[in-house]
Amino acid sequence: MEKKYSIAIDGPAGAGKSTIAKALAKEMGYYYVDTGAIYRTVAYFLDLLGISPKDADGVGRYIDELTVGIEYDETGKQHMIMNGMDVTDEIRTQDISQKASLVSAHKVVRDMLLDMQRDVAKHNNVIMDGRDIGTVVLPKATVKVFLSASPEIRAQRRTDELIAKGQKANFEQILKEIKLRDYQDSNRPIAPLKQAKDAVLLDTSNLDIAGVIAEMKRIVGEKIPL
Repeated sequence: MEKKYSIAIDGPAGAGKSTIAKALAKEMGYYYVDTGAIYRTVAYFLDLLGISPKDADGVGRYIDELTVGIEYDETGKQHMIMNGMDVTDEIRTQDISQKASLVSAHKVVRDMLLDMQRDVAKHNNVIMDGRDIGTVVLPKATVKVFLSASPEIRAQRRTDELIAKGQKANFEQILKEIKLRDYQDSNRPIAPLKQAKDAVLLDTSNLDIAGVIAEMKRIVGEKIPL
């Protein structure tokens, strides 16, 4: 069986994980797996049912009614399928982002999705990003990188991104939400956000996208032939 390579990229919200992972996956011909989108899909499903992401009993009661799938279009874009429906665009809101952080703290949710994520990596060369890829999902990943940036830098990036899309954005509110998300992700009892012991720390605060990709290629190139 041909050896499969896996690149795990962890880090807080807004550090640029998805942007960098997508670009690198495209260059390398790897599958990009956005695990955050998977948890957003779960949060969206529960939100439609009116189930609070903090309601452990409710989450446990309805999670078996959810089927989550990943599909890729001809451009390589990842589409999230919820019970047969493409919800890729619907899950991209700040509200669902916050709820995804809370939903991901439930063991029943993580257990449901863990095998699915590992199976993708077992059969494909992947770049997978999230909060606990290098520590829990793919502890034996070929390369592990922890992307970070200051909360202020991440909030400004998010603000600029929303404005570029023609949406309203309040920097102070986004900064508050990012700090809350950081706290939730880092302090949850199950699979908290933290840097794996063997992960390379890459601070993106003072780097543009091209600079981050160049650094990523240098780090990855030490273990995987490019």
